[in-house]
Formats: sequence, C-alpha cells, structure tokens
Amino acid sequence: MDLLSDALNAVKVAELKGKSVCTMRNSKLVSAVLSCLKDNNYLGAIETSPDGKLKVTLKGSVNNCGAVRPRFFVKCDEWEKYETRFLPSRSIGLIIVSTSSGIMTHAQAKEKRVGGKLLAFVY
Repeated sequence: MDLLSDALNAVKVAELKGKSVCTMRNSKLVSAVLSCLKDNNYLGAIETSPDGKLKVTLKGSVNNCGAVRPRFFVKCDEWEKYETRFLPSRSIGLIIVSTSSGIMTHAQAKEKRVGGKLLAFVY
C-alpha cells in the first residue's frame, strides 16, 4: 500500500473528471509533497478534516502526476537524465525529491547542489 501513489492518482483522476475538490488519506510524506505542489501553484488549499483525511482544492493545472517507483537516488550532477525521463520539457513540470535538507523540487535541489531520492513528478 503506497499512500503517495494513491494520493497522486486521486488528484489526477479528479482533475481528469473536472472536479474541484479531492479527498485522500493523510501522512507526513503526502502532506509534504502536496504542500510542495501547492507552493508551486499546482494545487489550491489543503485542509485536514477531523477524521484525518486531506481535502485538496484543485485548480485545474495538473495534466499528469504520479509517484516515482522505484525511488531512484540521484546525485547532484545527474538531474538532466531524470528530467528528460519524467518531464515532457525542460521548463515544464516538477520532480519532487527527498534530500538531506528536506522535501523540495528538483530545481531547488539543483540550486543547492544536493542529490536525493525521487518521490513524484507533476506537469
């Protein structure tokens, strides 16, 4: 059972159906990835309900998203290889990565010159 895959699949399906709100199970990793997507204007508000589920407001800007399985480890000078593998273009989309400095986008990791494990992609 992979909560991150389930959450990103719920977002993708809700976007395809044209819904404005999506609900999913909560975890620290899912919350961190979704807040990273929110910071980059792919998602709207994220709320936690009393029963422990996340309620995400969709903006209609996600074309595709998903978890990266297996979670490849990337060195600080190998980002180009994985950008071409998971993203449609150089300037379109994000790869979410877990580094020693926390969860961030691949662009932030390139600026800080750190590597990490790939978690998800979105465009």
